[in-house]
Amino acid sequence: MSAVELAGLDKRFGPEDSGVHALDGIDLTVADGEFVSLIGPSGCGKSTLLRVVADIEEPTGGTALVAGKDPRQARLDQEYGIAFQAAGLLEWRTVAENVELPLQVHGMGKAERRARVAELLAMVGLADFAGSRPGELSGGMQQRVAIARALAPSPRLLLLDEPFGALDEMTRERMQAELLRLARETGAAVLFVTHSIPEAAVLSDRVVVMSPRPGRITEIVDGCRPGAGPCVGPGDLAPDHIDDVRESSAFFAAITAVREALRKGHGS
Repeated sequence: MSAVELAGLDKRFGPEDSGVHALDGIDLTVADGEFVSLIGPSGCGKSTLLRVVADIEEPTGGTALVAGKDPRQARLDQEYGIAFQAAGLLEWRTVAENVELPLQVHGMGKAERRARVAELLAMVGLADFAGSRPGELSGGMQQRVAIARALAPSPRLLLLDEPFGALDEMTRERMQAELLRLARETGAAVLFVTHSIPEAAVLSDRVVVMSPRPGRITEIVDGCRPGAGPCVGPGDLAPDHIDDVRESSAFFAAITAVREALRKGHGS
């Protein structure tokens, strides 16, 4: 069973004759444990596609399955976690209480919740900040809290919509390495929206290139995810080799391939 299966997915906003045609004929499968990035020009439907998978938007046509279930049932069964560019943390709750929130909503017992939160905060390197408020954290730390919250119910899929877009370059690179480590340790598949070609290349098993609206998949390019892609070493290579990947010829080749696919998609 795949983490995500999309077949003939279509999404329109408003009347068919005068509304916005956001997605057209999207066919895509994301395997368990796979990291797939969506990239394309602004307005091409990347975030809309993610929102359909997350049961935030309903498709106009075609089918969407998450862990073999319709998106609504997958949401109810906590098959996925989601994080956006804005961390979306509740300022009146501590870091630990923010991470705990989805577990509390779904009725997990207090002792089990606290044990899970402690595990997650240790995993993202924020155990010492459990009692802090979000406003006391840097932007990168807030995003780590948001990702920990998304991981709280042990989902088989992470949906991430430009989670590092507002961060400075050095923090962004550290967060990329952190995300790869977390994906590796949890085994979760990742569907990741980004505008950054290098980010898509270094993180992904596959990079899905989309056309201007209506969003269509124009090409799928192999990425350079450390330990899984063509850049360096066998599949057991540790994710902290991401810096080696960034200096490899295969990484620059992947960037070139994605850039050329984007240009072709624009018809230039």
